[in-house]
Amino acid sequence: MPSNQIQPATAEKTHPTPHRRDTDTWVFDLDNTLYPAHCNLFDQVDRRIGEFVSAALDLDPTEARLLQKKYFRDHGTTLSGLMQHHAIKPAEYLNYVHDIDVSGLPDGFALDRALSRLDGRKLIYTNGSVRHAENVMHQLGVSRHFEAIFDIVASEYRPKPDPAPYAEMVRLHDIDPARTVMIEDIARNLIPAAVLGMATVWVRTQHDWSHTDSTGDHVHHATDDLVEWLEALPN
Repeated sequence: MPSNQIQPATAEKTHPTPHRRDTDTWVFDLDNTLYPAHCNLFDQVDRRIGEFVSAALDLDPTEARLLQKKYFRDHGTTLSGLMQHHAIKPAEYLNYVHDIDVSGLPDGFALDRALSRLDGRKLIYTNGSVRHAENVMHQLGVSRHFEAIFDIVASEYRPKPDPAPYAEMVRLHDIDPARTVMIEDIARNLIPAAVLGMATVWVRTQHDWSHTDSTGDHVHHATDDLVEWLEALPN
């Protein structure tokens, strides 16, 4: 099956393919979406999260890893769990876990070209920080395309898929959901976007958590290759 086709699980609820000229706003997730998941960039973040949990809570690495993943599952992000249960200061956490090497990201020429062909505004919506998003976009060479970053701080530390930050992003950036496409690697994070009336695109990865709730009708389109999908869009 070509990677820009809708998955069989949602084929009976076919959603029209977005047209570049009819889309007013494109909302992109960052990690494992703007760049391929096989880059393993998030592995660095994941490792540093474990280190932070271990040091902050005085846990051995194994205990810290278990708690890190429990909070991720239960709260959407490890940070959210740390804030709720341990009063961790978010700025300290974000500065530490996003202090990573992004030099291993691939050449972003093809992505830059694909983004250049899109009409409308482009925003980043990430559970990470502005600093992390800026580092990644700069390395990929695509910063010029994005007018704003809606990050975990703008979300008041409420991670996706909490619906409240989605509504706040729409309000803050004067977004018309009916003319908006949201692109994301975690399928469940597309649920609030679809409820608001956005067209949704799931960028599949090999990670199990990417596939949670992926068979619902909130997934309008699915692809294994973001650039390929964008390039195939009709005018």
